[in-house]
Amino acid sequence: MSTLASGQVPDRAREIVVRPSTENDVPAMLAIYTHHVGRGVGDLGLEPTAPEPLQDDDIKRRRKNMLRRRLPHLVAERSGEVVGYAYAVPFRKRPAYRYAVKHSIYVRQDQLHSGIGRMLLPALIEACTGAGFRQMFAYVDAENVPSQNLHEAFGFRRVGLLEGVGYKFGRWTDSLLMQRALGPGAAEPPDARGTSHTGV
Repeated sequence: MSTLASGQVPDRAREIVVRPSTENDVPAMLAIYTHHVGRGVGDLGLEPTAPEPLQDDDIKRRRKNMLRRRLPHLVAERSGEVVGYAYAVPFRKRPAYRYAVKHSIYVRQDQLHSGIGRMLLPALIEACTGAGFRQMFAYVDAENVPSQNLHEAFGFRRVGLLEGVGYKFGRWTDSLLMQRALGPGAAEPPDARGTSHTGV
């Protein structure tokens, strides 16, 4: 899969292959997700989650739903191992918002700050643009400066601050809302490809 280029990519990241995910990748994705939700503060559960910990079948179901809606679901692989993944979901469920998506990126704990995000994010942008989406959003923890810098390097700008929206590990946290246009953005009407995007 080709990617957009922006900024410098560490030498270690040049060994990475970004590709569409498969069901065989699910155990590795679940391990990455579980670590970050259980120990990190970057993901505050902005998307609805099950009351019990996620299982393989939960991720498989979500992945299939995304692919059915032409939403990309990607993994980053190094030496045959999944070291990160990224995906997009509808920004809102109502049909009027069907051309807007929000995304998430997760990187394996021992691979943080090695350029994986700089490989996954542009690939995700490219895939969403190719699918006919026009706007892309990200929720970024207000204290996560590296993530803010990453998004800004690929054309995202800050459009809002959600104060005290998250509570995790005994403290309140703020989230930045960041946005970038895809393709022509709002400068022209959507093309016919967009008719397959569903908001439900």
